[in-house]
Amino acid sequence: MADKSSKSLSTKDMVNGVLRSIERDREREIISRRFGLFERRETLEQIGELLGITRERVRQLEKAVVQKLRQAGQQHKLLGIDNFQTLVMPILNKTGKVIRVSDLTNQLVNSQDRTEQSRIAFLCDLCPDLIVITDDDNNYASVASSKSFTEKSLKEASADVVKAITKIGEPKHIEYIAGQAGIKDIIQAEALASTSKHLAKLNEQWGLIKWPLVNPKNIRDKIYVILSQKGRHMHFNEIAEAIKQSDFKRKNVTTQAIHNELIKDKRFVLIGRGIYALKEWGYEKGTVADIISEVLREAKEPLHRDEIVKRVLKSRFVKETTILLNLQGKPQFRRVAKATYALDETE
Repeated sequence: MADKSSKSLSTKDMVNGVLRSIERDREREIISRRFGLFERRETLEQIGELLGITRERVRQLEKAVVQKLRQAGQQHKLLGIDNFQTLVMPILNKTGKVIRVSDLTNQLVNSQDRTEQSRIAFLCDLCPDLIVITDDDNNYASVASSKSFTEKSLKEASADVVKAITKIGEPKHIEYIAGQAGIKDIIQAEALASTSKHLAKLNEQWGLIKWPLVNPKNIRDKIYVILSQKGRHMHFNEIAEAIKQSDFKRKNVTTQAIHNELIKDKRFVLIGRGIYALKEWGYEKGTVADIISEVLREAKEPLHRDEIVKRVLKSRFVKETTILLNLQGKPQFRRVAKATYALDETE
């Protein structure tokens, strides 16, 4: 929810106030279009073509105007910027001195609109005590306190969190990750993690964005996450219901679609009627008869039926009668003594 002090905040009015301080119309147009203050961001080429000047000239004018605006901000001569900064700083103090622009926008104006985000980033860039890192291949657009970070140190700190998670090798809670990364402030560690495009969070655990456990991209990955979280076998109907109740972004999938994916994916093993487990838990694909054969093969000696049942149930969630019917009805199993069976290798 937006802060009470910022409910009436109009970024449009503030941006217009800043733009009015720019003397020439052409330069106002360049800043407005380059920063996406009213519509989508435009390239140097697009603006140059519109204004009838070269790409390089657009870049030069942009750089010169932004430098003047920042200087005016530093000297507290830019209308509204000091007041804007007083709204941002309490938020930063609660988020470890760093925050993604999207999150800051949501807190200031209760919106995820791209134009609002562009305005917030632009205004932050002119504040004397703030730094802004722009969106790139590694980081989301973010804002930080200039007393705590430089642009370089902020990116390095974010990269350190990524390195720590990579070294850990599996999703973990931020407290553990912070310890491994050598970051004492847990809140700051999470804020730094949120600025990285290489990381994702699910169910309060952070991991690399390529890991299905924190960033499931399809139905199969979501099934994998659900089974991993439960830590036990589940019926496909139960899996479907768990997905519907989850925090996944897209969770409106049919039970039939889930069942189809369970059948196709080698990560999942059918261990009973409609019941599935993860292969990584030690389960192998195969019929009940296949499992009995494997049990006898590993034993290298005849086994009493009770022992066979006990061992089969470790890898299959079926009724004891199903195991006994297979044991007594399949030709590959030979009774060698009372209630004792061996594998008939001649079959």
